[in-house]
Amino acid sequence: MSDEANVQFSDREALLFHSEGRPGKLEIVATKPMATQRDLSLAYSPGVAVPVRAIAEDPATAYDYTAKGNLVAVISNGTAILGMGNLGALASKPVMEGKAVLFKRFADVDSIDLEVDTEDTEAFINCVALLEPSFGGINLEDIKAPECFIIEQALKERMSIPVMHDDQHGTAIITAAGLINAVFLTGRKMDEVKVVVNGAGAAAIACTALIKAMGVRGDHVIMCDRSGVIYQGREKGMDQWKSAHASPTDARTLEEALDGADIFLGLSAKGALKPEYLAKMAKAPIIFAMANPDPEITPPEAKAARPDCIIATGRSDYPNQVNNVLGFPFIFRGALDVRATAINEEMKVAAAKAIAELARQPVPEEVAAAYGGRTPYFGNDYIIPAPFDPRLMEIVPAAVAQAAMDSGVAGKPIEDMEAYRQSLRARLNPTTSILSLAYQGARATPKRVVFAEGEEEVVLRAAISFHDGGYGTPVLVGRDDVHDRLKALGVDNPEKFEVHNSRNSPLVPQMVDMLYERLQRRGYLRREVERMVNQDRNIFAAALLKLGQADAMITGVTRTYAQTMRDVRRVIDHEPGRTPFGIHVLVGQAHTVFMADTTVNERPSASELADIAEGTAAVARRMGHEPRVAFLSYSTFGNPPGAFLENIRDAVGLLEQRGVDFEFEGEMAPDVALNPKVLASYPFARLSGPANVLIMPGLQSANLSAKLLRELGGDSVIGPMLIGMEQPVQVATMSSTASELVTLAVLAAGGVAR
Repeated sequence: MSDEANVQFSDREALLFHSEGRPGKLEIVATKPMATQRDLSLAYSPGVAVPVRAIAEDPATAYDYTAKGNLVAVISNGTAILGMGNLGALASKPVMEGKAVLFKRFADVDSIDLEVDTEDTEAFINCVALLEPSFGGINLEDIKAPECFIIEQALKERMSIPVMHDDQHGTAIITAAGLINAVFLTGRKMDEVKVVVNGAGAAAIACTALIKAMGVRGDHVIMCDRSGVIYQGREKGMDQWKSAHASPTDARTLEEALDGADIFLGLSAKGALKPEYLAKMAKAPIIFAMANPDPEITPPEAKAARPDCIIATGRSDYPNQVNNVLGFPFIFRGALDVRATAINEEMKVAAAKAIAELARQPVPEEVAAAYGGRTPYFGNDYIIPAPFDPRLMEIVPAAVAQAAMDSGVAGKPIEDMEAYRQSLRARLNPTTSILSLAYQGARATPKRVVFAEGEEEVVLRAAISFHDGGYGTPVLVGRDDVHDRLKALGVDNPEKFEVHNSRNSPLVPQMVDMLYERLQRRGYLRREVERMVNQDRNIFAAALLKLGQADAMITGVTRTYAQTMRDVRRVIDHEPGRTPFGIHVLVGQAHTVFMADTTVNERPSASELADIAEGTAAVARRMGHEPRVAFLSYSTFGNPPGAFLENIRDAVGLLEQRGVDFEFEGEMAPDVALNPKVLASYPFARLSGPANVLIMPGLQSANLSAKLLRELGGDSVIGPMLIGMEQPVQVATMSSTASELVTLAVLAAGGVAR
């Protein structure tokens, strides 16, 4: 199950996303240097001959000398694409590329998509089986039933690497995890519950098989398809897979089957479960309505009919989302790491139990912070973890790997499980999970955000995405033609967007009074204040925020950062006792570096540097990192000596006096701060590892470094994020994309950037 049903966007935006820059969503990046002729000689001829001979002598060494051990193929023939049906192999490519990206994003598994242009089952099986030397695992996707059953079984028998059809087993594993907890919360036992499964496709049959493997009695399960109950002796529309789950029952319809049932598993169609049917179910019924994109019954409908129910769906705008991304990346991660020869029932059950157990654990602070401070807790509305919980990467692969070892399918058992768990924590950057959770949290607690430059196309596109994504209400500042501009961008009902025009806003008199009171002793006449409010979009937008008309504000694409900051600070002060500053966040696959101050303070004093260090460390913690702060300089501990080092040294001394609860050190050059080998030359240094918070000595070096890294570096860059203002304001750069503006808006509204 996925959450695309409730995230809205235009066709144009989706096409732009896939086509802008390098078309598609994947590229090949070399993992070894390729700069010199010697590099090329080692990578290819003649150096490549050495690992070739080694693999020929011992095939297992392919895992040592090639990418095979961390490479999964995502393979489809396009016969069942995301609920759209048989659109062909080529049409499935965007989906398969997306699945490959999810493998990398969530579990650091390299993946490549392969679209096989045949509906001949035997030809498909032969094609995939012959690819075994290339890959460490095979993820089958979007293949229609019943062919998917035949294909998967044949490949599992012929191949000695993990093979899994995620449409079947991914959904089954997450469903089973939710059921474990729902059964526990309602005081039931797996071997006692009565289950009705509505749907008899690939996912439904896999769910049924897995819950039976977990203890549900076969004679306690009734499966239904379009023709009604699948009962013993039925002939219409039957095949061997349905027959395996035929029930000894007199019920012939879904409504009859639900009489006294404890659990409803829906993998069928919108509206299939009528509210009146729920009255027949047992006390505290458990409902998994997983039809995509619209469930068999919505949670509000189910709760209205049966307030005592527990309900899960495939959608992220309701509690208890059944999302395959909780499972497949981490299952393959564990399987690959022990070189498993298969993904068996024991590994699936272990994954389900691990996911279920995670939902019972206290939610860590950084996850709660990304939800706007709202802490989910185990109960009827939280039986499945959030899809972006960073703990999944550690817990699920370890459970799967252990199950593979215990069941005898691990080719390379793990000797030190605790060390393995630590390596899993290090593989992924927690920032990516926290950012995803921030988006989820924005949907849970939507806020009003002022978009100050509401006449600019990039801002309008960001506002549309912010609105349609369910992150909150965009408050646009612009002139009379904003709704026309929205319509030109494909918005069907542009009047639903709130637009404030400073020329006719009834709030102008109140704004003028407020601002004149602030500025009258700073050399401003009332008529000058009136002119600013009427003509300057940043002044007007900041006044909207100051008067409580919104929760946050974003601007910056039409003026320089310094000019925009001057405008904003005429209206909004910095938070008392804090120094406002800017952070650029550099996000890589396995690391994040926070760089400050990159935007505000030209030559910060020692006290300001110390404040910036504390503020940046707090942001790092909110984004899932334990801060290690380095005060950067051209000098490392006095070598070479210089005239501008005292304020850095004094800032270090101030942090010592304040007794802060994070590591810090300085003054030090960037290579000392970031390279453990260089840092080892200074055994007295207080950093336990490479710094992840870099405090720059002045605005010139900071801003230059941030912009160079943005243009030349390989990391993604978030920001600059403005920290320390009394109200949430973000000033973007003039080159910001719509996606970057949305990210800043979400971080500001959610309190991550504050």
